[in-house]
Amino acid sequence: MMRKHNIFLVVLLVAGSLCSLWLHEPRAEERTYYDISASDVRKIMLAVPTFAGNAGQGSAVAKLLSKGLELHSFIGVIDPSRYGGSRDADWKSLGADYVVLGQVNADPAGVMVEGQILDVASNQSMASRRLRGAKAQLEDMTLRLCDSLIQDFTGEQGVARTRIAFVSDGTGRKEVYVSDILGLHPRQITRHRTLCVSPRFTPDGNSLTYSSYHHGNQDLYITDLRQSQATRAISRRRGLNLAPAFSPDGRTMIVTLSKGGNPDLFAMDRQGNILGQLTSGAGINVSATYSPDGGSIAFVSDRSGKPNVYVMPAGGGGAKRLTFKCSENSEPAWSPKGNEIAFTGLQGGQYQLFIMDTDGGNVRQISNGGGNFESPTWSPDGRLLVVTRKSGSRSELCVVSRNGRDVRVLFSMRGNQSYPQWSGRLP
Repeated sequence: MMRKHNIFLVVLLVAGSLCSLWLHEPRAEERTYYDISASDVRKIMLAVPTFAGNAGQGSAVAKLLSKGLELHSFIGVIDPSRYGGSRDADWKSLGADYVVLGQVNADPAGVMVEGQILDVASNQSMASRRLRGAKAQLEDMTLRLCDSLIQDFTGEQGVARTRIAFVSDGTGRKEVYVSDILGLHPRQITRHRTLCVSPRFTPDGNSLTYSSYHHGNQDLYITDLRQSQATRAISRRRGLNLAPAFSPDGRTMIVTLSKGGNPDLFAMDRQGNILGQLTSGAGINVSATYSPDGGSIAFVSDRSGKPNVYVMPAGGGGAKRLTFKCSENSEPAWSPKGNEIAFTGLQGGQYQLFIMDTDGGNVRQISNGGGNFESPTWSPDGRLLVVTRKSGSRSELCVVSRNGRDVRVLFSMRGNQSYPQWSGRLP
């Protein structure tokens, strides 16, 4: 895809104070963005030397920026120890395709961060991006810079400024946590001291639902992430109250309830009122996921004798079976682009990660051995997934590139992690 850069100004409100982002284009010409989903594309090698200006901040900014860039899988960052972090090195001999040259300086607003990409082959620079804000915003400004630089390569903002919800047993009990996607600031959400599962962000990212056995039954709760004191029960109906899928507008949830004996899908509002029953007695029906346009849902049912992925209108109606490849298929996740569904399938005695088109065709296996891959969740740009990888007694979160070429542990923390869900981009 060909597109011209434009000179423009974006003003952003961050953490209650003003952060401004300037983008300067030194040369007006068309450029081609990378198709990073192509199976034959190699990683782009970047050098990120220490930012000029404040020496202590410059090193920290370069390190955090490198971590954010590497998250996106199609980028590899050259170890700065190979060139001493210097801004002046023989980049070609180091194998660098691009160099990020930046600076951190004091500013009337508090601090200014600027970064620019140098194309090593042509010795020409891409857009310069400059952010000003309070000193306390330096980390967020660095991640904003990261996502803007990713846009220079791909034409779409990066996902370094996103969050991940998950379950961890680091306290000895399975509790719900939320963290920035790089794992720098994990926050424990529940303290029920019992089993909690299946956290789900609301579309605006302000609230989180989860199921808990806090009172013995598997009840459904919601908590406002902008506070840390109160949580509210949405549904305490007898039996399962499990794993809502939110409509794109956030007004409707599809929840599995077993109040009538059989686990079926129900539409419910945010207050827990039932709006309608979508399935009725046709096997166990779980794991709903909305299409991005809100018109359809994919879900899992064992109505054929084994778990398989089905699709149906969001308001109910005839269901069409999509999966036939594996003996068991489950945990569908609809891509934010709307054209694909990720799911897990039992293959060779292990659950592996697959992606298919929304009509069930073009099925591709993304993972290959190395444990069981479960609970896939897409990044907001539809280029990455986070999954639970289980091997032996160990369970950890891994980020997987859409083409399956790159599988890495997302971050490390005490205990085992599972049930991930990726948020949308932060405002």
